[in-house]
Amino acid sequence: MPARLRPRLEPTDDWQQLQLLSQFPEQLTYELIRPVVLFGHSPAERAQQTGAAARTLYRQAARFTKDGMASLFAPQVERHRRVPAEVRDAICALKAEHPPLNIYEITTICWVRFGHRPSSHTVKRILAEAQPISVTTRRYPPYHRIADAAEARIAIIRLHSEGWNKKSIAAYRQINRDTVHATLRRWITEGVAGLDDKSSAPRHSVRKTDFKAMLAVKELQENPELGAFRIHAALRQIGIHLSPPGYPLGGMRAHPRAEPQTLRSQRPACEGEGNEADAVCGAAAAPVLDR
Repeated sequence: MPARLRPRLEPTDDWQQLQLLSQFPEQLTYELIRPVVLFGHSPAERAQQTGAAARTLYRQAARFTKDGMASLFAPQVERHRRVPAEVRDAICALKAEHPPLNIYEITTICWVRFGHRPSSHTVKRILAEAQPISVTTRRYPPYHRIADAAEARIAIIRLHSEGWNKKSIAAYRQINRDTVHATLRRWITEGVAGLDDKSSAPRHSVRKTDFKAMLAVKELQENPELGAFRIHAALRQIGIHLSPPGYPLGGMRAHPRAEPQTLRSQRPACEGEGNEADAVCGAAAAPVLDR
């Protein structure tokens, strides 16, 4: 016959003896309220027998009637608020897809995508407890591997709308941060129209010399005595305003490889600064314009 695991004792209702025999607090609590919930004794009478407070017996008996045996155990308080499973998965996926993402940026992304902002300590704990994830695919390929420029820019806008900062977007898409700034600026100011490529050519020609001015210069150059400064003054008289000559055209035509100092020495005496020089040179060029 196998040996008994526990010694056999006579049943008793003595509260002092029950206190010695009970091994767990929950067992002792049940023995305290058992006559009340099982045999209908009043809590006040049981309080006189055990020396416990009557209010405590009333409260424990009511809790036992409502919750049963679960009321004997202390409620389990979670140390951490439980994070939804989709948020936990997103945290692990973000860190696996782009490891340089910092903790505070991950909390912002979770708040934007799920309306739930976990604390930085919660994110650190989840990353420490999670198993490493091997990422073989990316949500968005590098910027220059997308043939359609509009699609490449849309990816930048989507990441920014999810809470990614510009530095992380630039590193993830393998582009310069200025490209991210320019894309977001064009999206804000132009909307969908700013997604397509635009020509970098200037809209207006920066060329100042038109065909009329070229013909006037050609006619004036027929007089070999007119240098660049006199031609410039003559053009001003007929309403053609060009930039002042850096080197005399006549000297350049005669000496294409001459040094600037040599060309300066060949200027006419009337070349100078101010209104007086303009008046003198204009008078010298007048006969040419009159013919």
